[in-house]
Amino acid sequence: MKKVSLFLIGLLIVPSLFLSSCDRGDDNIDVVAEPAFTRLTSYMESNNLDLNNILVNLDGKKFVTKAPNPDDLQDFLNSYYIIDIRSADAFNAGHIQSAKNVAFGDILTEAPNANGQPILVVCYTGQTACYATSLLRLYGYPSTQALKWGMSGWNQTTAGPWDSNIGDEANGHSNWSYSAPPSNISFEDPELAGYTSSGENLLRARVEEVVAAGFKGVNGTDVLNSPGSYFINNYFNETDYNGFGHIANAYRILPLLLSDDSYSYLNPQTNAQVVTYCYTGQTSAVITAYLRVLGYDAYSMKFGMNGIFNSNPQWSTNQWGGDSHPKDLGLE
Repeated sequence: MKKVSLFLIGLLIVPSLFLSSCDRGDDNIDVVAEPAFTRLTSYMESNNLDLNNILVNLDGKKFVTKAPNPDDLQDFLNSYYIIDIRSADAFNAGHIQSAKNVAFGDILTEAPNANGQPILVVCYTGQTACYATSLLRLYGYPSTQALKWGMSGWNQTTAGPWDSNIGDEANGHSNWSYSAPPSNISFEDPELAGYTSSGENLLRARVEEVVAAGFKGVNGTDVLNSPGSYFINNYFNETDYNGFGHIANAYRILPLLLSDDSYSYLNPQTNAQVVTYCYTGQTSAVITAYLRVLGYDAYSMKFGMNGIFNSNPQWSTNQWGGDSHPKDLGLE
């Protein structure tokens, strides 16, 4: 009986050893792990973290909110846990009532202190706050918003950062164009090396890295003067792309989603700085933070269209000094 049992056991062991050897690649069969980018983006898509849900969350709240009218100020203040990421000196010179002064690099550790209350991030112009808002929404705080125009829109005494950064260099510039956008080309996905964890852990690690690296922006003048040095995406609708004009050879890649693969029209190569520009530098800041999480070498063109062509006659909204001015709200 023992001989029979041993024989039967042997019959069972041999096939299992054969299968194990195949799994080890002894048959020259390579077992390829799923790329980190695929795990990351699959997780993001399945958890409603595509770009459209960062720009406007599932409750319909956009990534920015305007400063309130004076009569609505107290309700506004009661609605948010306010994080002011400006320098300590600027904060001490005047800030919104109940705001907490927090360094940009500490936003992820400060966020739990909101205890479920929607977070409002405040900076000088709204651009770095929008960058932070994108990252906080990705990190599990989907109700986070940025103060549109930053403290520049809150009070005349704090309006300097916007007042001093509008410009018109694009008017008549040889690199300002009204031609059709270049044809989109599909590129390979970015490579995220060294990650073997789940999609959820990948996302957290990527967000933490992007926060640690700080805001990434580029001056509009530099992009206008040397457009060939960048991979430029103008995040305008078709009417405004043609009506405002645009930096020469700027793409118009919309809606830039994972779900429809339109993100793949961006160049992920490390020598291709992906610059996004919009009207104010605020939407482009959200997009830039998002793209950096995905692994792109992305930058937001600071102050957007306002920074290079504020006098453009195409404006209907989002023009600093046109439909947008500082309010007269109180400071502490």
